[in-house]
Amino acid sequence: MSFKGFFITGTDTEVGKTLIAGALILQLQSSGIKTVGYKPVAAGMREVNGNLVNEDVQTLLMVSQIIAPHLESSDICPYILKEAAAPHIVAEQSGLKLDMDVMIRQYHSLQDSFEAVIVEGAGGFLVPINEESTLGDFAQAIQLPVILVVSIKLGCINHALLTAEAIARRGLRLEGWVANCIAADSGFNQQNIATIDRMLDIQYQARLLGVIPQLNTSISLSHYSLVDLQHAAQLIHLHL
Repeated sequence: MSFKGFFITGTDTEVGKTLIAGALILQLQSSGIKTVGYKPVAAGMREVNGNLVNEDVQTLLMVSQIIAPHLESSDICPYILKEAAAPHIVAEQSGLKLDMDVMIRQYHSLQDSFEAVIVEGAGGFLVPINEESTLGDFAQAIQLPVILVVSIKLGCINHALLTAEAIARRGLRLEGWVANCIAADSGFNQQNIATIDRMLDIQYQARLLGVIPQLNTSISLSHYSLVDLQHAAQLIHLHL
């Protein structure tokens, strides 16, 4: 089987990458593909039942444990940082240098154990890992096709095209993109989606995989229930 998973990136932080990553894991699992999630670095923790957790990692862990209940947070994310800020800055303040080799080795460990891995980036595509490398370099190293999550709002066309260009410059295939309507409709959502759809199709042969409507505004963009993920999975259309 040549399919190994996807790298999920976004036009910015807080655009719904975790929602899409979790939904894709569920969708692939339901297709009979043993799939788990992975996040090379996560920044931002909060206390839940007396424990500090990162909500993105917990969401990926929740769906991964459906087929692999033995997995723990440390298995799917080698670096979980306390403060919600640029990972390399938080790491530096903690006296830690993020090591891309560690991230790659842990990814390959999961890839050796499961049929597919859905890798969720942190923030946008070029978020620094350290002063030498970005998550774009990590994506290039693992060579998975990329799915881009676009937050539909003012400026999203530029953000989507810039990110797609950065992906292409690393020789990676943009498999498709997901429109996530996280903000109230400005009156131009459909036109923005249509423009991005046409331009990404013409320039990169990247298809629109789904449109996610605005969720209940009380739901955090990194805290999703299984029902949220299942609903999103029904709106995304992969053709493997």
